[in-house]
Amino acid sequence: MGMVRTTIRMLIPLEKQSEALEILESTIEQTQFEPGCISCRLYRGVDDEGSIMLEELWMSDEDVQRHLRSDKYTKVLLVVEMAAELPEIRFDTIVQSSGVETIEKARNQKEPANRI
Repeated sequence: MGMVRTTIRMLIPLEKQSEALEILESTIEQTQFEPGCISCRLYRGVDDEGSIMLEELWMSDEDVQRHLRSDKYTKVLLVVEMAAELPEIRFDTIVQSSGVETIEKARNQKEPANRI
């Protein structure tokens, strides 16, 4: 089927930020060694201090399902409950991926002539 990218974007009140980050950082340290985990990252908003995003990339949907059932994921759900508003949660299946070759291909193509 393809890789799965999971993202959780949430606004955490400033008074709960240090606790939320501590929980998520410890969870990431463990998650990155789970079978099927390609990467696990935590981001903080630049313009909005309360914004946090957890991003994970998995080899398969089966790996994601196993992770969602794990005790470690319960800690992630605790942080989600700290959010000031309903978080954005996404599970995206990636069927194809490319890199710098896509840029090179686009840059080497000629623009169509303008029609008058």
